Amino acid sequence: MSDTLSSIIQIGIAISAEKDLDRLLTLILEKSMDFSCSDAGSIYLVRKEELAFKIAITRSLHLDQRFTDQVMPITTASIAGYVALTGSPVLIEDCYDLPPGAPYTFNRTFDQSHGYRTKSQLVIPMKNHHEEVIGVLQLLNRKTAADAVLTTPEETERGVLPYTEEHARLMTALASLAAVSIENNQLYQSIRDLFEGFVDASVKAIEQRDPTTSGHSQRVSMLTCGLAEAVHRCPEGRFAPFHFDEATMRELKYAGLLHDFGKVGVREEVLVKSKKLYPFDLERIWWRVQYQKRTIQFQALQRKLRARETEEAGAIDAWEAGELRKLDAAYETILRSNEPTVLPEGDFQFLQEFSRMPFDHPDGTSVPFLLDHEVKVLSIRKGSLDDRERLEIESHVTHTFEFLSKIPWTQDLRDIPAIAYAHHEKLNGKGYPRGLTDPEIPIQSKMMGIADIFDALSASDRPYKRAVPVDKALDILGMEARDHQLDAGLVDLFIEARVWEQTLHMRRTRA
Repeated sequence: MSDTLSSIIQIGIAISAEKDLDRLLTLILEKSMDFSCSDAGSIYLVRKEELAFKIAITRSLHLDQRFTDQVMPITTASIAGYVALTGSPVLIEDCYDLPPGAPYTFNRTFDQSHGYRTKSQLVIPMKNHHEEVIGVLQLLNRKTAADAVLTTPEETERGVLPYTEEHARLMTALASLAAVSIENNQLYQSIRDLFEGFVDASVKAIEQRDPTTSGHSQRVSMLTCGLAEAVHRCPEGRFAPFHFDEATMRELKYAGLLHDFGKVGVREEVLVKSKKLYPFDLERIWWRVQYQKRTIQFQALQRKLRARETEEAGAIDAWEAGELRKLDAAYETILRSNEPTVLPEGDFQFLQEFSRMPFDHPDGTSVPFLLDHEVKVLSIRKGSLDDRERLEIESHVTHTFEFLSKIPWTQDLRDIPAIAYAHHEKLNGKGYPRGLTDPEIPIQSKMMGIADIFDALSASDRPYKRAVPVDKALDILGMEARDHQLDAGLVDLFIEARVWEQTLHMRRTRA
């Protein structure tokens, strides 16, 4: 009895440690068959008003069957249905000779199609701690020897024994342990599904603030995990010590999906800013141009009223046309300077000069045509953000870390905030927000940084930039690696293992 209880405890420990439901059901069935010396067995799970057939094993036939959508109603017509409905175990000495008055029948379809003979049977309800039946464990053909093979009816007659009440008691205890493990597993899965839903909703919330980056988080996650898989496959070299199992890959996946979560803390006008000037700033300049044009036209009319000769009127028209052309040219330069591209030196000089041109204010005063902050923004050498706005955009990384740090992560996901926090750091210390150097940056963050840059370069056109062809994006990664911004070994692996191909089908790039 001591050995028996010890075996049950060991089986309970083994099944309690398994987190994957399919593997858990397999483990429960195989251990139950081993413990009872059964040749075959199956497991059903209760699903609302039905029994879902999940797994069946027949060792003599070397059959291991998995089912995903095979269900039957919970009624007394079948043996498994009867047990699920009544919550009582059933022992059958011979399935082909059921006791008189039994409410259930035995379905011989499997035996007939496989040339098998089912004889003894033990069917146990799997009850949770609330005494609710959540499944049914069915054991068939208790053998006289564990290695016996039942390939003919004669071998079955000689080699099969009936199950006893003692078997029923022991297997009921084992089934209870299994039921708790199954329920815990289902609860664990429901929690994981809940978290997956939270992550998906968070990513959608981020992307709805800036629809032009739609899909970026998912692609970064895929590319980061793809690079991690390539690192995991390295048998030698500097990446040989790094291994990414199922748990660490899941952690990396979530970190990739949530790496931009902090953008919810960045002002929307800054987040989606596509030009150097905000639309309302450009509109104010346009109205100044229009007002100045009307002023010039009014001045021309006044001069014509005072003019006495036709030749003088012609000179006034020429002056008016010339001044209007200057304003149109100036506005065109402003529009050109407003684009987030490298500003030509000539346009930069013009902006400085144009800012000093007088503008006749409606109150009669004369002020500079462009305000100081407008000149400063239009003079941004590259991109669309000034220093203050760039710092605000960069703050999204800190926001991400602060938000993610408030989540009570499980032990296997505890590094998600730290991984996301360092994905914009550079090996040479010139990254942000903390200026970390190579030894201080986790390898997961290094991989995510490569994935983030590649996708930002090669993804679909955005208002502030055109998509870069894949080969050019890979060249840029190489240049940043040579400048000691990115890990050269990881960049080489990203290219050689063709990790970048994993998201090509998700990108809409230029033709």
